[in-house]
Amino acid sequence: MRVGLLTREYPPDVYGGAGVHVEFLARELTSLVDLEVHCWGEGRGVGVRRHRSWAALDTANDALRTFSVDLAMAAGLEGRDLVHSHTWYANLAGHLGKMLHGIPHVMTAHSLEPLRPWKAEQLGGGYALSSWAERTAVETADAVIAVSGAMREDILACYPALDPARVRVVHNGIDTTLYRPDRATDVLDRVGLDRTRPYVLFVGRITRQKGVPHLLRAVRDIDPRAQVVLCAGAPDTPEIDREFRDLFQELSRVREGVRWIPQMLPRLEVIQLLTHAAAFVCPSVYEPLGIVNLEAMACGTPVVASRVGGIPEVVEDGKTGLLVAPDEDPAVFEAGLARALDAVLDDPEGARRMGEAGRERAVGEFGWDAVARRTVRLYEEIVRQG
Repeated sequence: MRVGLLTREYPPDVYGGAGVHVEFLARELTSLVDLEVHCWGEGRGVGVRRHRSWAALDTANDALRTFSVDLAMAAGLEGRDLVHSHTWYANLAGHLGKMLHGIPHVMTAHSLEPLRPWKAEQLGGGYALSSWAERTAVETADAVIAVSGAMREDILACYPALDPARVRVVHNGIDTTLYRPDRATDVLDRVGLDRTRPYVLFVGRITRQKGVPHLLRAVRDIDPRAQVVLCAGAPDTPEIDREFRDLFQELSRVREGVRWIPQMLPRLEVIQLLTHAAAFVCPSVYEPLGIVNLEAMACGTPVVASRVGGIPEVVEDGKTGLLVAPDEDPAVFEAGLARALDAVLDDPEGARRMGEAGRERAVGEFGWDAVARRTVRLYEEIVRQG
């Protein structure tokens, strides 16, 4: 079967969970199907075609620039038997490819535009365009893959015209041979961490979705022994960037041992930081699954996370970490995060057991080989129905 996989992110340009998903899914799919990846960027490689937005749109709204990439991707799908798109950045290309070439379109929903209203802050009027592109793709796709059961419910709630039979759950995966405990400490030393003191770790983009401002307020009053490490970059907007910087400066004034790493670290360095963290914290206000929680669990680290979206399908409350319920009052949510972090910090033996259970769960239930096989079975079913 000849499959066209469409994505914005692809190595070496991976900055979020959707990009990680596509990277590892593509690696596994190459042994199961004839795969060609279409992504953003310059040049070509074996099995990869990169596309850039039209030069005439260099100063245009980001959504319009995205649509120009989608047109190029759709044109490049000739000869494929099926197209599989990821995120709104590529969904329109999948929809156009379906119509142009008469092939089935499968799309994976990593998030949903109606549930991310803060994107209007980033895209302006382009948010209406991204929302239209997503709706069009969802409602016409031959199959929609949800990365969690909670995500499936969100899809059907946001798009009631969609036939529930076309929405399938295929969880995100994790490469547990790559993401595994790394007992070396050279990265910790380079960052300047005190190895005699525990630290809590955040890894993610500076976005409304990831709840970083909540975290910066929550950790003000946690155990003073604990260091705080923020691997946080790629702010969505100048406004959220300024808010983060202001809160970081405030936090640095009231407690010492706070480290901010704004650049994207190589994966192996992140793995070492995950391994030695007393707790990994994920304060997201919206998260279809939260692949970064799987990465922490695979490294044997307990997770403190929001009880939102698909996170409870990954993090077992009280067994592989602690979940904190969201609240309309941000201060209540932030106080809950602080209490959960302190509970882990105050019980190193319990934290060790949660870390071991997290590693075992990641290995046993979320391998990428199984994810790829489930995906190909769906491809085959859709093509047969064609």
